[in-house]
Amino acid sequence: MFQQILAAIVLAAALPGSAGAAAAGCPAHYIDGRLPEIRNPRLAVATRELCYGVFGVMHSGVTRTALWSAEHLRAYNVAAAGDQSRINSFHAEPRLPRSQRAELSDYALSGFDRGHLAPNGNMPDRRSQRESFSLANMVPQDAENNRHVWSGIEHIVRKMAAREGALYVLTGPAFLGGSLRKVGNVLVPTHLYKAVWNPQQKAGGAWFIENAPTTRYQTMTIAQLEKTIGIDLMPSLSAREKEAMLRLPHVRQRKQKRQRRNQEELP
Repeated sequence: MFQQILAAIVLAAALPGSAGAAAAGCPAHYIDGRLPEIRNPRLAVATRELCYGVFGVMHSGVTRTALWSAEHLRAYNVAAAGDQSRINSFHAEPRLPRSQRAELSDYALSGFDRGHLAPNGNMPDRRSQRESFSLANMVPQDAENNRHVWSGIEHIVRKMAAREGALYVLTGPAFLGGSLRKVGNVLVPTHLYKAVWNPQQKAGGAWFIENAPTTRYQTMTIAQLEKTIGIDLMPSLSAREKEAMLRLPHVRQRKQKRQRRNQEELP
């Protein structure tokens, strides 16, 4: 049964259809309050929406990761987050069944970072920061990728939100191809994406990167990303709006402090 569901995930982008529009349980995090639409209904097996203070996720009990995180990232939250020191509090998500959730033991000695989708650096207070350390908001991420190029992408998005006032941000894993692997019981994504929509400019774009020790990434329109991953991330936007490409700054490599790196490696 697991292999059948896994095959559905891998083929999601190639199959037509839609799981249908739905209102979000935490609408403030989504454009017009609408959840992304999973085009292949089989990708929606064992999913559960989880709402947090400044972000929401759609969790998959099959991959034991989120399929996406969603943020309405505001400039004042970015400013408040800049005043917060980092306090690691990685933890299993208590609202999920044990048979469907990631545990700290899944990541221990795996060689992968517990990579945030909605990043700790966006969290404006201690409560939000702790929520961001739920394993429901994590994916197994290549360590060099997470600490350098991905950190650079997160930094750029914060700068963009601070400049523009607010952005809608959707971040998630992609499971593409036929050679998928697991750490413990958690499926390792082949790629990661971060999509942004600027309501002031009425344009968006996305970074798409292999989950590997690489500095190379792609930028693409929202429409191109949706076709690649098999999810209609922003269903309230028109086809023309999804093709409107937002200028995305070049990503500079960021090196995190040694202390931060050591903390990421701890179980």
